[in-house]
Amino acid sequence: MMIEIIAAPKARGFDVHALWQVAVGMGAVVLIVVVVLLMLILSYVKDIQQSVEVLLETAPIIAQHTSKVPLLKLTPAVLNLIIEEAIIQDGYMNALTDGYTGAGETL
Repeated sequence: MMIEIIAAPKARGFDVHALWQVAVGMGAVVLIVVVVLLMLILSYVKDIQQSVEVLLETAPIIAQHTSKVPLLKLTPAVLNLIIEEAIIQDGYMNALTDGYTGAGETL
């Protein structure tokens, strides 16, 4: 059995060489776009690396500044004690000043 190779007939109005040139041109455009996008990604990666370096430098400083924050939970209890003591002291001061008149004051 013999297989015959039949050449494809030339399409009407199409030049195969021109179609290959268009295909190669489109491939070149795609390649350029891919290169530009890769360069953009590399730029973003460098920016992220710089941001991470700054973050790693400042994180210990922030941790030092915020290490006492849990102690703020104790503030309401201490304030309540201060208020109670202020009320007691106010009572003492009122007791000491009852019946006292300053110069020119009358009861």
